[in-house]
Amino acid sequence: MKKLLTLLVALCVVSFMKPVQACTNFLITPGASVDGSSMISYAADSHVLYGELYHYPAADYPEGSMRQIVEWDTGRYVGQIPEVAHTYNVVGNMNEWQLAISETTYGGLEGLENPEGLIDYGSLIYITLQRSKTAREAIKTMAELVANYGYISSGESFSIADPNEVWIMEMIGKGQEKGAVWVALRIPDGYVSGHANQARITTFPLANKKNKNSITSKNLDKLLKNPNIDCVYAEDVISFAKKNNLYAGPDGQFSFSDVYAPVDFSGARACEIRVWAMFNQVVDGMDQYWDYATGRNINRVKPYVKGEPQTPENFPTNRMPLWVKPNEKVSVLDMMAFMRDHLEGTELDMSQDVGAGPFHCPYRSRPMGWEIDGVEYVHERATATQQTGFSFVAQCRPNTINNIGGIIWFGVDDAASTVYCPMYTCMTEIPLCFREGNGGIMEYSETAAFWIFNQVTNWAYTKYEYIHPEIAEKQAAYEQGWVEGVAKVDERAAELYQEDPAKAVDYLTRFSSKEAEKLTADWREFYKYLFVKYMDFNIKEAQPTPKSYKYYAPKVQQPKYSEEYYRAIIEETGDKLKVY
Repeated sequence: MKKLLTLLVALCVVSFMKPVQACTNFLITPGASVDGSSMISYAADSHVLYGELYHYPAADYPEGSMRQIVEWDTGRYVGQIPEVAHTYNVVGNMNEWQLAISETTYGGLEGLENPEGLIDYGSLIYITLQRSKTAREAIKTMAELVANYGYISSGESFSIADPNEVWIMEMIGKGQEKGAVWVALRIPDGYVSGHANQARITTFPLANKKNKNSITSKNLDKLLKNPNIDCVYAEDVISFAKKNNLYAGPDGQFSFSDVYAPVDFSGARACEIRVWAMFNQVVDGMDQYWDYATGRNINRVKPYVKGEPQTPENFPTNRMPLWVKPNEKVSVLDMMAFMRDHLEGTELDMSQDVGAGPFHCPYRSRPMGWEIDGVEYVHERATATQQTGFSFVAQCRPNTINNIGGIIWFGVDDAASTVYCPMYTCMTEIPLCFREGNGGIMEYSETAAFWIFNQVTNWAYTKYEYIHPEIAEKQAAYEQGWVEGVAKVDERAAELYQEDPAKAVDYLTRFSSKEAEKLTADWREFYKYLFVKYMDFNIKEAQPTPKSYKYYAPKVQQPKYSEEYYRAIIEETGDKLKVY
């Protein structure tokens, strides 16, 4: 449990600008989606992360230009690297060519961060998005960046998608050595995957005469030339582990995650459980992994001993698969629903115990772990959490004009209470409500969606079972309407594109901005309505004013606590409150 507490503190460390994040990603291949889209999701979870939509405009640079590298988590200037001649337009975590990249931090073994490196995980994502058109180009770019300039961050899992395929890539530094070790696997078409702050790639097919679809970093160019390549890894990913006494088994049984980030109670209960929750919604048979996902029983032939070299006998035998084939194809609305999970329907549903309060709020104050009478306990870490800065579903759509077809469904604050608004990733200007610099985590702004959504969400926490259904109803109306309506937007954009691509981009920019600002204005009024209705522990409902009346009082409901909560009060107070 001490490790759990240490991990949770580490994931919330604050530096000068942005925090290290604890996040969740789900990955959907084209063959597993309803409309043939590739999709990845991301929740940027941190208690001090501000929700805004990043924008890196396309640009041209003269020969000899240098790019300053500023560490994404801290705002610390690290150094500079040569700039490329042309960079692509990036909106959030997706570029104009429908390449999308997201991440979750797993940390991994201590001592593998390199303070002399230049490239942190955030810079790696956003530089790559500006320089790559496809998932394969992105993997090559990421591998070359860390090899050439060094990797400064801890262990990261990356989701990488374009309209045709989806990859998962896991990376960790090499300590005092320059570069990083990593593995990237293409998710088989028709399958879905996920990761959530625990490394998940285990064994992988080694490059040899038998496995012609696997290559090492020595042959990165083949990744772009051969569409059958579905596994690529750093050439020293195994030899580095052996050289540093991290692994002592056969090469063919090497497991990336089990060597560089061994799963423990915290890795399962606070991280893998989120992947389990998504898998459990799309495929049968996940009950068999419940003991593993809850951290109650991580089976090993031999126990893991920190500091000793790992062998296959130390690897868990009951881990969840890296990907599963869903029973039914997944829609973009399904993806939004996955991001809103609170472990409903399981014994760990946080809305069903006394910690939820009288109105079944599925959130808990931090820290997650605590100790009573010498016994250690932990709150659950579900997918949806209160400390989210922003989240999104990136939809890479193959049946559109590629450089105007990408949509990042973007929302700020708690994923369970946000509304995912369609932002076309060709847009050249970010709407004011999502714009960087419009407010900050300690700077309230009347025009920032982040603060307006936080007003609604935090008010809902006070009487969750009554207020949240009203939020969910408005969510559904907006999101369903947009999902159905973008076809007409696409059609008009395609017409304009034939006239002039710039006209299509301008049209989609204006559409995205208009919808975001309309949503934000509506949510501002929504908060006023909810505040009036639910203040003072009451629920008020306006009544028609009869003729001859200037004023007629609203109907007032005073909701009781749940029976379970009343019983908890009685257990605490005994006869003190009893009526005689």
